[in-house]
Amino acid sequence: MPCAQSRGTIPVVAPTRERGGVVETDVEGVEQAVSTGSLPGWERVGELVATAHARYRDHDGGAVADYIPVLAGADPRLFGVCVAESGGRVHAAGDVDVEFSVQSVSKAFVYALVCDAFGHEEVLERVGVDNTGLAFNSVMAVELHDGHPRNPMVNAGALATTALVPGATPAEQWESVRTGLSRFAGRPLELDETVYRSESATNARNKAIARLLQSYGRIENDPLDVVDVYTRQCALRVSARDLAVMGATLADGGVNPLTGERVVSAQVCRDTLAVLASTGLYERSGEWLFEIGLPAKSGVAGGIVAVAPGKGAIGTFSPRLDPAGNSVRGQRATAYLSRTLGLNLFASSVHVPERTERPS
Repeated sequence: MPCAQSRGTIPVVAPTRERGGVVETDVEGVEQAVSTGSLPGWERVGELVATAHARYRDHDGGAVADYIPVLAGADPRLFGVCVAESGGRVHAAGDVDVEFSVQSVSKAFVYALVCDAFGHEEVLERVGVDNTGLAFNSVMAVELHDGHPRNPMVNAGALATTALVPGATPAEQWESVRTGLSRFAGRPLELDETVYRSESATNARNKAIARLLQSYGRIENDPLDVVDVYTRQCALRVSARDLAVMGATLADGGVNPLTGERVVSAQVCRDTLAVLASTGLYERSGEWLFEIGLPAKSGVAGGIVAVAPGKGAIGTFSPRLDPAGNSVRGQRATAYLSRTLGLNLFASSVHVPERTERPS
């Protein structure tokens, strides 16, 4: 069934409930000021990327994903670490140019594209931004919230988001996804046909979630078409270098640091990173933010992208995963670089020279 939407307006096929507990801001017309700092010098960043790779390359914790048959054959020894600066410089160590399927990391960038097409409020109403606290493919999370997907980084929210991608047909929507993510990466991305076929044969749960969302009026497209576009989206081939550049595009206000092309608006970047901070690592998102302090997104093929606004992004690849589906080496390398590069959003130090004396 073709999409009926036009750019800039999301059709609502069933009444939407009012969102309760919304944070009151009242900042319309107030310009967003930005102050983010910068990374250390070229040589220092390069040294730390190399050190992160050397420090964790022999760690053998975790296991390769096997619930998607084709992923079970990944080489568990592969490990790449890359940092792309918002100014365009790239630092790499290890297997940074080995391609793998983007999987759920795609959710972040498709969400950004949809937000750029339809705007902050409309996508917020349809998809939401709150963590479910449940598994990424939970059906119960949908039922518990009257059909509301809650956030775009779990499968229900990602399917609702993909359904909104501009395009009159599923084929046009898929091309919008492919070209949009390619603009983030700064090069043409291609579909991994083997991964796509493997996931298409094992995605019954996503089909059930899409049908459930349709029953609640959260998607109006044919649910099987939505799942097919989403499955293709997850099967795009990327590298750790690509992930770093894609993340750096979000870090640089929506402008790709290599091509200079504006991909999305600065507000869309802010919105996307806010969602990633609270939901990007699934049910481990709170722990991730507590320990590492960066918006990030993971995928079960072993990729992680972590973004430092205004500074750049870290892209890692290693197929060994923890029980939540997050790359073990990738988490460790990102944690190391967050600390050593001063990326943690919540870290601060005492500025004694700037302190004024208090009256006695």
